[in-house]
Amino acid sequence: MVQIGYTLMCEQTPARQLVDDAAKAEQVGFDYAVISDHYFPWLEAQGHAAYAWSVLGAVAHATERLPLMTYVTCPIMRYHPAVVAQKAATMGVLSDGRFTLGLGSGENLNEHVIGEGWPSADRRHRMFREAVTIITELFGGQYVTYDGEFYDVDSAKLYDVPEQPVPIGIAASGGRSAAIAAEYGNLLIVNEPMPEVVGQFVQAGGADKPVYGQLALAYDTDAEKAKERAHRLWRWSAAGWKVMAELPGPVNFEAYSQFVTPDDVASSVPCGGDVEAVVEAVKKYTDAGYTHVALVQIGHDQQEPFFRWAEQELLPALRAL
Repeated sequence: MVQIGYTLMCEQTPARQLVDDAAKAEQVGFDYAVISDHYFPWLEAQGHAAYAWSVLGAVAHATERLPLMTYVTCPIMRYHPAVVAQKAATMGVLSDGRFTLGLGSGENLNEHVIGEGWPSADRRHRMFREAVTIITELFGGQYVTYDGEFYDVDSAKLYDVPEQPVPIGIAASGGRSAAIAAEYGNLLIVNEPMPEVVGQFVQAGGADKPVYGQLALAYDTDAEKAKERAHRLWRWSAAGWKVMAELPGPVNFEAYSQFVTPDDVASSVPCGGDVEAVVEAVKKYTDAGYTHVALVQIGHDQQEPFFRWAEQELLPALRAL
């Protein structure tokens, strides 16, 4: 049976509400929660970008059973991998083992802020391999010294670690990153239903490991209002990963998406209160081999009605998949 998660979307939601939403997601029956780790929103209209790790600490305290996961953290520029390891291990302790570290090679949008430029995709993959190696070694709880092409670590050791090492999920969008995920990860993360990437992950050694995806939707009793909101807040997603990874700021996503129509967004985002539309969208993931799908409710001011709908109608229907 597919596990259905809830997405704490830092780019569209005030920090305090993220904590409340996580507690509500646990209460209504979501199987897990993921959180985005951004410095910027995608669009100015989204209006937020809280520090995910502070929110996670509060969420660990506000929840009891809900598994938590970054979706995803980039360990190659804005954070040194040794610092990511410390943050993740601390979250493993605070959550009593409920935390998974989701990692990806990042976007220019969030990483350019340190003023080091944005590397090519090939260089980012090499940096990412090195970063994951450091994090994995530090999770062992011993002293780590590392002299790499991109990162140095001098006698680092994590003193607060959970009983079991924090699982690592790795985001992929093609064969090269799928191979990295199979080699270093405990699970695969692919936002869209991409059976070819899942197949590459399995062939590279990832058979029997979980596969996580994400589906955006806009719940409203008025489907047209839902479509308008989805267009206003979510049209950036039409860019596709090769564009999304490269644009440096919300203004650039605004420029890119000015010709994206409400119908363009609604073609991939279920809008309204049609349970079957969401079930069919999730089924595309399960048919592609995904074991987990995290839902994103577009619009932070619609979370309460969304949670009621999810508890009463949506989650029971998705349990049948």
